[in-house]
Amino acid sequence: MPFNLPILLTWLRIVAIPLLIAAYYLPPGWVTQHERDLAATLLFCAAALTDWADGYLARKLNQTSAFGAFLDPVADKLMVAAALIVLVQLGRADAIVAMIIIGREITISALREWMAKIGAAKSVAVSMLGKVKTTAQMLALPMLLYYDTLAGFDMKEVGNWLIWIAALLTLWSMGYYLRMAWPEIAKRSAEK
Repeated sequence: MPFNLPILLTWLRIVAIPLLIAAYYLPPGWVTQHERDLAATLLFCAAALTDWADGYLARKLNQTSAFGAFLDPVADKLMVAAALIVLVQLGRADAIVAMIIIGREITISALREWMAKIGAAKSVAVSMLGKVKTTAQMLALPMLLYYDTLAGFDMKEVGNWLIWIAALLTLWSMGYYLRMAWPEIAKRSAEK
């Protein structure tokens, strides 16, 4: 297993997951709800920044690796899933939204792995639609973690709209990826 700065940042993102969750399990007298929300939001935002930084540094420092390419999306999906589960438990996100987003991530990850195995990975390469979905999701999650007004901006209201938009884009992008992979799926099914 290679170890370099980009991989360290990815590991730090994974380590941030239990810290984000732990913020909501601190004893009641230790911190206020606002302090918990702020701590979780800052951890999530820092993790999102490391996601950008590890990819940038891997390319800039020529430290890309197969292990880093594997670990990076795993860390992303774990962080998003953890945040969604916390938000559902807090009543800030609907369970159907969490199921759509987490289910899509599992489905598309498995599809990409299978397509890579049969040599057709380009069929399910990241699309602009997937990037827009990720952007909506990564804006919505910290807003719902914070769940308060910030400088007159209602994070709760905007976050709720964005998470539903992200869920719809999630379904749309899943349909897109499945449609792109369908010729290979049909071909492999016909061969059996």
